Amino acid sequence: MRMRVGNGFDVHRFSDDPTRPLVLGGVTFEGEIGLHGHSDADVLTHCVAEALLGAAGLGDLGSHFPDTDERFAGAVSTDLLAEVVSLVAADGWSVANVDCSVIAERPKLAPARSAMQESLSALVGAPVTVKGRRAEGIGGLGRAEGIACFASALLVGDDGASRDGVPGEGAPAASAPGDGAPGEGDPAAGAHDDGAPELGDPGDSAPRQAATDEGTPPAGTGGPS
Repeated sequence: MRMRVGNGFDVHRFSDDPTRPLVLGGVTFEGEIGLHGHSDADVLTHCVAEALLGAAGLGDLGSHFPDTDERFAGAVSTDLLAEVVSLVAADGWSVANVDCSVIAERPKLAPARSAMQESLSALVGAPVTVKGRRAEGIGGLGRAEGIACFASALLVGDDGASRDGVPGEGAPAASAPGDGAPGEGDPAAGAHDDGAPELGDPGDSAPRQAATDEGTPPAGTGGPS
């Protein structure tokens, strides 16, 4: 089984528009000012998508949904995440889990944690956990100027060929059938096959031992240079 880990990060400042809704993990926080962004600025959902793309080696969110493209103006971030999940699956990966840490002075996340986890888990098709953290007054986050998020995602895949036919990571390389040749870096195997004594056989132990007794390391033993 192949495994890949990806990290995601995203940060958004609060909007100057008092009517803009705050959305985190697909959940709307009533009475809270939203975050500034080209889409709905759901920083938590963006972060999950970034972690998945990173683990699969499929670039980042901006390369798939650039903020210079008006098609994504006001986009619903959970829709973008659903598309990312499809891209990851098409590349031969399944999501094992995603773990997130949201750094925010406000709003309080605990009352909505279960709803966010359920929303994201349903989209990803695997457990997504959400933890809240405070910046303890440090920097812009500590002054409640915005919200940041970190996420780690684990993907799993079969050992077989991936989408492009390349053997999966960790799969042993196949040797040519019937050639009987030893693998690279295996000189001992070749010596054994042609009948020559292996290092350490009784036939060569005496001279090697004598050299060792004289304080001179035998040639080829990897002694310090």
